[in-house]
Amino acid sequence: MTKTILAVDDSASVRQMVKMTLTGAGYAVVEADDGQSALEKAGATRFDAIITDQNMPRLDGLSFIKKFRQLPTAMGVPVVFLSTESRDDLKAEAKAAGATGWMTKPFDQAQLISVVKKIVG
Repeated sequence: MTKTILAVDDSASVRQMVKMTLTGAGYAVVEADDGQSALEKAGATRFDAIITDQNMPRLDGLSFIKKFRQLPTAMGVPVVFLSTESRDDLKAEAKAAGATGWMTKPFDQAQLISVVKKIVG
């Protein structure tokens, strides 16, 4: 069965790169252009993992994960931040909110596939 990943980023080019990378590795990818859209999609569908940016309009990544973790569909779903941000305090806050991991942009495609394989199989 194909694992489905939700890719959340306000940059269409980043979403496209994540989608291309992960579909090439055999995953299905659903896109959301901000945290609010992602929250709506994650409330309606259970994903195997979520990759989210931090800085987005309407709902940033940290606010998204806090709200997402309150949903019944969030139980056991790993969330990885993919952001240009790399501040330790932000990483600590993300981890406390329920993030599984953190990667910085620009990302290495092989590393992204490796992280996704590790968290969803």
